[in-house]
Amino acid sequence: MKKQNRIRKILKWLNHYFIFFLFIAFIITCCTMLFVSALRNSLNITLTEENISTAAKLTFLNVILLSLVFTVIDTVRRKLTVERPIKKITDAAEKIVHGDFSVRVKPQSRFATDENFNNVIDCFNKMAEELGSVETLRTDFIANVSHEMKTPLAVMQNYGTLLQMPGLSEEKRIEYAKGVTDGARRMADMMTNILKLNRLENQQIYPQVTEFDLGEQLCECLLQYENVWEKSGIEIETDIAENIKVKADAELLSHVWNNLFSNAFKFTPPGGKVTVSFTATEHHAIVKVTDTGCGMTPETGKHIFEKFYQGDTSHSVQGNGLGLALVKRVVDIMHGEISVESTLGKGSSFTVKIGRC
Repeated sequence: MKKQNRIRKILKWLNHYFIFFLFIAFIITCCTMLFVSALRNSLNITLTEENISTAAKLTFLNVILLSLVFTVIDTVRRKLTVERPIKKITDAAEKIVHGDFSVRVKPQSRFATDENFNNVIDCFNKMAEELGSVETLRTDFIANVSHEMKTPLAVMQNYGTLLQMPGLSEEKRIEYAKGVTDGARRMADMMTNILKLNRLENQQIYPQVTEFDLGEQLCECLLQYENVWEKSGIEIETDIAENIKVKADAELLSHVWNNLFSNAFKFTPPGGKVTVSFTATEHHAIVKVTDTGCGMTPETGKHIFEKFYQGDTSHSVQGNGLGLALVKRVVDIMHGEISVESTLGKGSSFTVKIGRC
């Protein structure tokens, strides 16, 4: 194989040399003929056969020498400006084929190569980054799902076994069937949130920024939980500023408010209170969601934005520990800030600050 590659390179070099030889021979011959013709006509010089033969030999040697020089120069040029960047790209592509998505190709100096190669390198690096994100998304999804599915699957399996018991009363049958459907719903919600969170974490998300009234969005999201607070007898207090517009991705921000409202109602006992306030400064819009629920310890507060972390295990069947991690990632993408203040047994207050128009 090496011998064949060497022969191929020699033949390629000879081909380039032959092309330069023909090109230079044609140019020099034409120039020489024009020069000699003009010199003979202007000076009335008579050219002998000997003179012509000597000039032809010198010209032929000159063509051979110049062809060699140009071939060497072109070979060096191609090696530096074409073959070297191509080799770097192909070497990186081979690493990607073998599963190494961290490889990147450094841009070439614009003085040493064609700028088009840098365009190819930029596209290659973006492709490698996207492939790496997809691979991370896949592995994280598999790892997270396999770990977190065990509990709901075990619950569903137990309820399914109970449903097979003979002489089961209608009341028990409905109870066990509800346990199965709740487990299935929890699994579906968990997979949806895992996909959302992993996509936000591992792929480049370009927010669809629009200008909209944040107060209206907060009211719309809050009204979705009207049945929840009425059923639980939870008091609602709102202080939402009007006509305050922000430039952000409305769909992504809706995930933030829905998660914060859902948690507030989930952890607030019947007869409790949930407060939603929205104020604005010259540069920021500030949303605060406060509840009178169970609250949390300072140690729990340090971890609530981590994936699958659930400080209050008594409510674990109602969630999967992904909501606040999703909220934190969205706020980071929006270049905003989120903080929490909580007292165990008294409630929690989440504050979100984002830039305004």
